[in-house]
Amino acid sequence: MVPFFVIVAAFLGVPLYYMIHGAFTSSNALSGTSSGFTLHNFTTIFSQSQYLIALKNSAILSVWTSVGPALLGLWFAAAVVAGNPNGLLRRITSSASGVLAYFSGAPLAFVVIAAYGTSGALTIILKDIFGWFLPNTISTASLLGVGLVYFMFQIPLMVIFVTPALEGLRPEWEEAARNLGATRLGYIRHVVVPVLTPSVVAATLLLFGSSFSAFATALALDGGGIDIVPTKINLALSNNVLAAQTNLAEALGTEMIAVVGIVMVLYWLAQRRAGKWMR
Repeated sequence: MVPFFVIVAAFLGVPLYYMIHGAFTSSNALSGTSSGFTLHNFTTIFSQSQYLIALKNSAILSVWTSVGPALLGLWFAAAVVAGNPNGLLRRITSSASGVLAYFSGAPLAFVVIAAYGTSGALTIILKDIFGWFLPNTISTASLLGVGLVYFMFQIPLMVIFVTPALEGLRPEWEEAARNLGATRLGYIRHVVVPVLTPSVVAATLLLFGSSFSAFATALALDGGGIDIVPTKINLALSNNVLAAQTNLAEALGTEMIAVVGIVMVLYWLAQRRAGKWMR
């Protein structure tokens, strides 16, 4: 385990330390030196409307891009698990979910723009054949457009997260319920829903954290034009007009880590609840 811990410390621990340290210090715009401990950076991001709007938009975007893919992913996973466990559909779905779940960032943005952008292949086909011009309806440089792109990797993630829970439903539970007089709907209501709810909630929390922390996809789609926390971080880091904006970017990053940390604690609690049914 020593090589693993060394890699984690070098590529995760050290950057995390410098980011949190920078978030609680201030820089002198003239000399470039750092002063002592301060909460000024957090006071700024929680008092100025531009940062509060970005936080609100990120939260709203993360909610509907986690709940929506959670419902669709649960539906797809249930359909696959109910089929032949050794069938072709099961193998294709598992392989495709494993690939598409991590197909995000700049590559995904390029594919979406090349397919659905103003001069995208599908845009031209739909315009020439049906007279539909998608960019007039849904722009990839908008919250709605970015959120719909998030669906493309969130749904496969949900399939991966929830499939083990669906496979954990034991056939003897349904047999026992039927022997006791339960209908199919009664079995789902009194057995399946209580058993699956903690796992589904835990998976949805992971999807929320994934959407909230997504950085490259939104930046590549709109160039940093929409008001969400990742674009504000990018703007603060690349700002050539206002000095000492790096500390604000680090404070925004620390804010994102805090939100994701809370989500992971809730996920751990939900997983503990879900694990009781699998013992």
